[in-house]
Amino acid sequence: MTDDDAGEIDFEIDPEDLEGDVPVVAELGKPSLVVDDVHITYRVFGATKLGSRGAEDKGFLQRILDRRPGVGSGVREVKAIKGVSFVARHGESIGIVGINGSGKSTLLRAVAGLIPPTQGAVYVAGEPSLLGVNAVLMGSLTGERNIMIGGLALGLTEAEVREKFDEIVEFSGIGDSIYLPMKAYSSGMGARLRFAISSAATPDILMIDEALATGDATFRQKSKSRIDQVRAGAGTVFLVSHSIATVQSICTRVLWIHEGELVMDGPTDEVCAAYKTFVRKVRDARSKAAAK
Repeated sequence: MTDDDAGEIDFEIDPEDLEGDVPVVAELGKPSLVVDDVHITYRVFGATKLGSRGAEDKGFLQRILDRRPGVGSGVREVKAIKGVSFVARHGESIGIVGINGSGKSTLLRAVAGLIPPTQGAVYVAGEPSLLGVNAVLMGSLTGERNIMIGGLALGLTEAEVREKFDEIVEFSGIGDSIYLPMKAYSSGMGARLRFAISSAATPDILMIDEALATGDATFRQKSKSRIDQVRAGAGTVFLVSHSIATVQSICTRVLWIHEGELVMDGPTDEVCAAYKTFVRKVRDARSKAAAK
């Protein structure tokens, strides 16, 4: 199942502080990542459709037995990603857009190596960052300790992490909360700290999943500058966002994912215009259906 909540269209109001901004165009280098006919399928156990008979009539033990691999009545396959292919190059900043449930975050996790493709392959020249940091950070530990853990996971030495510590804290803007457990942070504070840690090492491939939507105007502008630095160093940036203004201000290319398929891949303004038209049509259709 995809990471987004299916059934909603979360199309964020564009932040005014980014309107009119344009991405810095960098000279493109060799391919940094190749996604080759990637399919991702989940098996959902106990997913009997509503209104179907049989689930009510069976005993508890039989329902448990039906969840064994290969037993059809209690198993449903969800095709989250369906044959997506594209090539990313050094110096590119690529946005990924799509309504909730489209498979954006699932695709990003596959690129990061956190989800193995059911079919196809992902070839990476370099080390993806951000989602890798998310995997090692621990809510029970302080932000201070997590900076060290995240930095080491990115390949920095202990001395390098200590050298960058003040810069990371200042960039995140969380102040003395750095000495509190991360589980005490708001979602925005946690996202800002993860972004600050992940981008501190100037990664080959930086992946951002809605992190920029959690900060204020100052944080968004700092993040944009940091992303431009990564690209200037011949890195590749992937950004998943519901904010079209954010995508247009940062990305030079956009992938539109819908129901697990790559619908469109092209220049930012062209893809964003088509996507906005699609979202408006879906909203209008839902409004008319609700009015009946």
